[in-house]
Amino acid sequence: MIRLIKKTVAVCMATILFLLPVAGCSEDVEKTKPADYGTYGADFAREFASAYPYRKAFSSQEASAGDMIEEELTELGYDVEKQSFTTDAGSSSNYIVRIEGQGFVDETDDGDLVDVRKTVVIGAHYDSSFSAEELVDGNETYGYDGISDNASGVGCLMTVAKQIADYQDIGFDVILVFFGAGNADYAGARAFFSSLTEEEQSDIEVMYCIDSIYAGDKVYASSGFNSLVPGQKYQMRRKLYQAYDVVYDSELASINGFTLLYNESNIITDVNGDEVADVYREVTVNKSDYVIFDDAGIPIVYFDSADYFFPSLEEMKETKNLNLQAFGGAVRGTPLDSSSFLDPILNTEEKDILVIRINNIAYTILESMRKGSDYGMTQEQYEQMLRDRTADTDPTSETTATSETTALAPVIPSDSEEVTEETVAEESPSEGEG
Repeated sequence: MIRLIKKTVAVCMATILFLLPVAGCSEDVEKTKPADYGTYGADFAREFASAYPYRKAFSSQEASAGDMIEEELTELGYDVEKQSFTTDAGSSSNYIVRIEGQGFVDETDDGDLVDVRKTVVIGAHYDSSFSAEELVDGNETYGYDGISDNASGVGCLMTVAKQIADYQDIGFDVILVFFGAGNADYAGARAFFSSLTEEEQSDIEVMYCIDSIYAGDKVYASSGFNSLVPGQKYQMRRKLYQAYDVVYDSELASINGFTLLYNESNIITDVNGDEVADVYREVTVNKSDYVIFDDAGIPIVYFDSADYFFPSLEEMKETKNLNLQAFGGAVRGTPLDSSSFLDPILNTEEKDILVIRINNIAYTILESMRKGSDYGMTQEQYEQMLRDRTADTDPTSETTATSETTALAPVIPSDSEEVTEETVAEESPSEGEG
């Protein structure tokens, strides 16, 4: 009897010990689910669009919308800089948050360390396309509020602002900018960039731009026209490729149903107007606030939603959705850009496309910054490199090298090399979002 009891207890203990790690693993997986940010960004985007639908550049509603952004950032604990500017068409404001990073270090040929400061700018314009007076002849019945262009970008940028507190290891100085008057020749982005000193401009390593990420069929990330300059392709697209890597490595397609694509139409045409034929791939003719940075020779990563699977530029449209063809497949800049109109078409009770896209793009940007600078390393990365050197030269060392080491001099592939399908986040025949 005693032997039977002991045997039963042993079996029970073994079962418990076997199950405990499994339970622990499940809990860890749940805790570390990527981009698990809830509905904050989408909720703010919808509230923002609903409160000020006619926030056309230089209008009173745009000014009120800016006040709403400032109030929300203040609630998040930020000191907000309001940068007012005036053009011939009117006055507007940018709302700016500056977040100091850890900084980077570089090693001289003599082995001395020097401090390196590099900046990331993340921006989205908050104005919309129409005033109430411009929506006539029945177009007002759609309930226009500019949810995609660009309340969706505002919600994503606000999500970055909320979540970046969990990223204390970022080396970059980060500037978040909510641009005013984006639809007026990128007036806000122009005013912001011109306010920087030459040194501050040269310190910008990349500009991430978020625009109209809701209504298009798929989400794309693109580089700027400066990457079409011979000899500059990889240098200007490196941050773009890092964004793809984040989505792929984090398995966002299988875990969150989010796929980040690149334009692979491969149309041969003069994309940038320099009378030289280009390959229309990994860039876009959809313009936004990034243009000011692109023109200055700064690498950009532009997130938008569209459909690039057409044989010519003239045929390309934002969506093939049969319910959204009233304006030839365009949504941004049309009366269809409406929460009340788009939400029932794009979403189900189980799946909110706006939530998925806002959260996963915000996550992609945050994790991309963690990959570090092309011009230096964080102190932690430098210390790890020293440990790795010791491990390589001392066979008795117990230090174990990790796969996360960042090299001071990365290997740069030739311009002839293209990104393969493996660099895209688990592409499938149809987007995981639906």
